[in-house]
Order: sequence, then C-alpha cells, then structure tokens
Amino acid sequence: MTTSYLEDSLTMFRYYEGLAERAMAQVGDEALAATMDAETNSIAITVKHMAGNMRSRWTDFLTSDGEKPDRNRDGEFEDSPDTREALLEIWETGWEYVFRALGELKEEDLTRVVTIRGEEHSVMQAINRQVAHYAYHCGQIVLLAKHYGAASWKTLTIARKGR
Repeated sequence: MTTSYLEDSLTMFRYYEGLAERAMAQVGDEALAATMDAETNSIAITVKHMAGNMRSRWTDFLTSDGEKPDRNRDGEFEDSPDTREALLEIWETGWEYVFRALGELKEEDLTRVVTIRGEEHSVMQAINRQVAHYAYHCGQIVLLAKHYGAASWKTLTIARKGR
C-alpha cells in the first residue's frame, strides 16, 4: 500500500518545489527575469504568480474561499522582483502557506468541502487541483531554466541514455 494521502501530497509538493529550486539555481540572475517572447512569462513572474496563488488558496484553507478578495492576480504578472534574494523570499513564503495548511489537516478533513472561486471541492479535490497547478508551473520554470542554462545545464532527473 502507500502512505496517507496527506503524506503523499506533501511529498509531491516538496518534490516540485525542489525541482524548480534546483532549476533556478542553475541560471544567472538575469535569466530569472528574461522572457522568450512578449507572451511568455519569465521564471520570476511565474514564481510571483505561484506565490500569490499559494497565499490565496492556502490561507484559511478550510474556512474561506480559495480566491481571496484582496488577491491581485493580474498584478502577479507584472513587475518581477528585483533580486534573486527577493524572488526566493517570495517563493519560500508561498510554500510556507502550502505546508502550514497541509500540516494542520487530518485525514478526516479530506472529505470536507472547500470553495475555490465559489466552486465546491472536497479537500482532496482542492489538493489535487493545486498539485497539478504547481507541477504545471514548475515544469515551465524547469523548461526556461534549461533553455537559459543551455550547455551548462545539469539534468534534474535521469539523463538521456543514462549519462
């Protein structure tokens, strides 16, 4: 069998957090704010968006809608942080919301109902939604970092042909 759903979820969130952190560590500061084109978000903007989502979704997770009225989602896609340190602080603060909220949950909470943008979800569905959302954006971060890291890139998973 497996561990509990909550433990598995925490493992998945930590995996994606670490994957993106290892990717960001391989690029220079200028690459964090670089965009491939006018319609592509930078690593920094993606991090800012994720952190905004994390604050909104996980603050008062069981008792308030996951889309907080004070969230400025559009603002998350403007004005990236000025430094790597500021970016990583935003990143770490976002993940603190996730891990704090999940750490407070009990297995019996999984069938409770929460809302996100007025739509009802079981706690398990809401967690699944966020795992998928964060995995999606962490994949974007990895792709951009790999692109900007180019020849110096060191694979984060299993290298091609076992190298």
